[in-house]
Amino acid sequence: MAAHENLLHFSEEYVYFPHERGLSHNNLQSFRYNIGMVQKRAIGRDFNHNIFANKSILVTGGTGSFGKALTTTLLKDTNAKRVIIFSRDELKQHDMKTSSAFQDPRIRWFVGDIRDKDRLMMAMQGVDLVVHSAALKQVDTGEYNPSEFIKTNVYGSQNVVEAAIERGVSKVIALSTDKASSPINLYGATKLTADKLFVSANHYGSFKQTIFSVVRYGNVMGSRGSVIPKFLEQDKNDEPFQITDERMSRFWITLDTAVNFVLKSFEIMKGGEIFVPQIPSMKIIDLAKAINPNRKIVVTGIRPGEKLHEEMISEHDSHRTIKFKERYIILRESSEIEFYDSALAVEHGFAYRSDSNPMQLESQELKQILDLR
Repeated sequence: MAAHENLLHFSEEYVYFPHERGLSHNNLQSFRYNIGMVQKRAIGRDFNHNIFANKSILVTGGTGSFGKALTTTLLKDTNAKRVIIFSRDELKQHDMKTSSAFQDPRIRWFVGDIRDKDRLMMAMQGVDLVVHSAALKQVDTGEYNPSEFIKTNVYGSQNVVEAAIERGVSKVIALSTDKASSPINLYGATKLTADKLFVSANHYGSFKQTIFSVVRYGNVMGSRGSVIPKFLEQDKNDEPFQITDERMSRFWITLDTAVNFVLKSFEIMKGGEIFVPQIPSMKIIDLAKAINPNRKIVVTGIRPGEKLHEEMISEHDSHRTIKFKERYIILRESSEIEFYDSALAVEHGFAYRSDSNPMQLESQELKQILDLR
């Protein structure tokens, strides 16, 4: 059976489920909860907590949405020795530091920029594990400020690689994006370059027992700047929904699912993999209709660097892609499938795209998730 056919039954676990809580315009938590419950059935929360016991973990971009969620999980669910927050925004660090959720003596705070290798070297002293989530991410901003994106996403990533090797860090996972596969915008191109830097780093890091892998996933549900809170606000204000193209589709993941997927990846990584979770897709217009089927829709046109559909695995990578449990893994050229027991090679020409993904959330399922009546 082809790898994509195996997903057809699996997708039912994503779509049909009880909706325990509802969503109001003022509360996105219930929406994250409902779809999060669905994703946990596939991804699970089964990472090995012992891997992080008595370990020092550094998180670049630690004051972002992912960094906060990761830090919360590490402090709550593991016996980590230290969690080091490394970020350049002192205001975000101050806000996080003074929040009641982060009053834990195991947290360390470093103001610094990944463009500054010396500062990274200082922060990585005694560090065991690194999660690299710092990046410039706004697609349209990248089109008009390419040099700044290159400095942070490419040169900054290389600094993380070099500092980790020189400090003897054990494992590094870098966060990627669906926009890094067959990129058409500057942001995606810089993230693809960063992916290749981290995969290639295994040729050099192995001499000091440092291994590197990448986690690639799609849009985070309800995150800052995402379309869901935008639509809810437009509906609340009795404004038309603004959609760039009626055909557009996207992959979606919750923060909680992304965090647990990354932590599980630390357990199974051998070095050089790009890990891709199996997550649902939806058409943007279906999301709008689920929120309010009677609301007028205005098509504004595709923005600079925007794709109609996102892709996490291109057909050109199918020859080295395997399906392993709840994920796909793009192997580096020198890796062997035998490293992963029970893994299956995908069919030749396989591509993982948001429009052809068998895990499609349509309006009716979205209404269940949103619990909108």
